[in-house]
Amino acid sequence: MEKIRTGVIGTGFIGPTHIEALRRLGFVDVVALADIDDATAKAKAEQLSIDKSYGNYQQLLADPEIDVVHICSPNSFHFQMAKEALLAGKHVVCEKPLTMNSAQAKELIALAKEKGLANAVHFNIRFYPVIHEARAMIQNGELGKIFAVNGSYQQDWLFKETDYSWRLEPKFSGDSRAVADIGSHWLDSVEFMTGIKIDKVCADFATFYPTRKKPLKPVETYSGKVLTPDDYADVPINTEDYASVLLKFDNGAHGSMTVNQVAAGRKNRIWFEIYGSKKSIAINTERPNEMWIGERDEANHVLMKDPSLMHREAAQLVSYPGGHNEGFPDTIKQFATKFYNYIRAEGYKTGATPEFPTFEAGLRELQLCEAIVESAKQEKWLSL
Repeated sequence: MEKIRTGVIGTGFIGPTHIEALRRLGFVDVVALADIDDATAKAKAEQLSIDKSYGNYQQLLADPEIDVVHICSPNSFHFQMAKEALLAGKHVVCEKPLTMNSAQAKELIALAKEKGLANAVHFNIRFYPVIHEARAMIQNGELGKIFAVNGSYQQDWLFKETDYSWRLEPKFSGDSRAVADIGSHWLDSVEFMTGIKIDKVCADFATFYPTRKKPLKPVETYSGKVLTPDDYADVPINTEDYASVLLKFDNGAHGSMTVNQVAAGRKNRIWFEIYGSKKSIAINTERPNEMWIGERDEANHVLMKDPSLMHREAAQLVSYPGGHNEGFPDTIKQFATKFYNYIRAEGYKTGATPEFPTFEAGLRELQLCEAIVESAKQEKWLSL
């Protein structure tokens, strides 16, 4: 079997996680890596045992050996890189958010259709098996009519005033931080699970650190050292640490989402509660192999991730027997399995329906995010 050849742009946290997941598929070769300069790209490529490295992403796009490009760079680069990749005839997987605004996303959607190329946005959270199980239960009517959807996405990686990242700077991340970065995953997963759409939002934002301390040198430079006040520069922060969003859905359901990146002790906790007219369910991604099922007239219970106990659609995402835990890295593998099987089957030529989030899903989340940002500014309900 001829393998699909892939190039990855970006060597931060998420780029290597893509590479690790792709290597687990068995029929994909990661043949090249690109980063900000030759030295950085070469060092990372050697570390990850990748043959080719490029200090300029355009060199990677010009490589005729590459079939697919994964864009794992800061947000502000997504649009131009994805556009150039499509023009170079490459299938594209892009990290979220797809672009800095919905107008750019619409341009990419049109270009991908014109070129007839497969495209995806990396909303991997929907590939937890319990998320697909929730979707199957709801589609089968087991929850009844959806009344309410509540939940949160909370982290503590920006808990301290000295915690810093490019994501704090709008020129790289866009007008929204917490909602665009993590809230987009929550929103995508909720609409995927329930099959209902958000049509009105009312948002409240908070920035708990109006000024943060940015290291004057790369953080790695300080390994094993004690920083002094002179090692930092005070930088104003104009994006949200926290957001609460009231939601109204097109079936009459109500809901709420909270995102918080300064929540001490919450490392990466995504929480979903879906309340229907027959029963309820709850999912906590820090315990990703369980789903709580709530009943009125019988005992509540917990469904363990086990392919023999789950609906077929969810069981397809389970690689190991019940009791053998699967987590975040496995969601990326399952996402990649769907995307690359689509390429192998030439679904982009036959018009087959993708079983993964495409650029259209990226546009949807940008439109939601834009409405939420504007709602927070105006302090009122806005319709999608």
